[in-house]
Amino acid sequence: MWFKNLKIYRFTTDFSLNTDTLQTELERMVFKPCSSQEIQSMGFVSPVPNGELLFHAANSAIGICLKREEKILPASVVNGELADKVKKIEFETGSPVGKKAQKDLKEDIIQNLLPRAFSKSAVTNAMVLLDRQVIVVDASSDSAAEVVLSCLRKCIDSLPVVPFVKSQQQHILTDWLKHDAPEFIELLDEAEFKSTADDGASAKVKKQDLDADEVLAHIQAGKLVEKIAINYKDRLNCIIAEDISIKRLKFTDLVMEQNEDIPKDEIAAKFDADFSLFSAEIAEFIDDLSKVFAEEQ
Repeated sequence: MWFKNLKIYRFTTDFSLNTDTLQTELERMVFKPCSSQEIQSMGFVSPVPNGELLFHAANSAIGICLKREEKILPASVVNGELADKVKKIEFETGSPVGKKAQKDLKEDIIQNLLPRAFSKSAVTNAMVLLDRQVIVVDASSDSAAEVVLSCLRKCIDSLPVVPFVKSQQQHILTDWLKHDAPEFIELLDEAEFKSTADDGASAKVKKQDLDADEVLAHIQAGKLVEKIAINYKDRLNCIIAEDISIKRLKFTDLVMEQNEDIPKDEIAAKFDADFSLFSAEIAEFIDDLSKVFAEEQ
């Protein structure tokens, strides 16, 4: 459960989860594969490979995993069959097929194709850090994260959360570049800028010293930092965006080597150790982010 992205949400009231009842609650929406007539299905699965519980708890962290399966029906295939049917009907009747009739035909075609369609599946992990009163989702977009939050909310009835920060933080990220970043953050060699003017001009730099004059010229021209690559305490690298979402999260060898002594065939033990390590690292990272963006809490 090493996340690649972090969408961070804060609880607005004191929140707790009862691990004694959580399994039963998550079973309200346990994952079931698509039936022959379903185009998609989603539900919770065990975050542990071959595990039985639909959650994993270590210390004050609780991990969950939402699985989604979708039938693959290329639009070109559906539209091709629709065109053939419409052509045949119009030839036989001598009358054009109206929009409503075409819509009904399309729905029939989809239902006929579903049992033969291939499917694809994906999982999205999330983690509740109870002692920090936050939940983080391994998603690259707000919409993908909200799907997980919505499903969890249906199971436990209430999930009072708001985004980690209330507003966009381009000015603080820009100040990191203009002046100094916090002592626990090292700026790397990648950034994206966007103009505050109506023209919406943007620029990207990669593999370039961010102290270079040509990079700072973007700020002088009125652009603000939208995304910037950072290293955190030599423990992780990532891209931090203006909404304080984290992308391309990658832990350094300093972290990843800590559990190398656990044999890979001891799957449950390895997962538990990795989850404990990962959750502790993320908790510390969020603690320090909270210091920087305290006024936004």
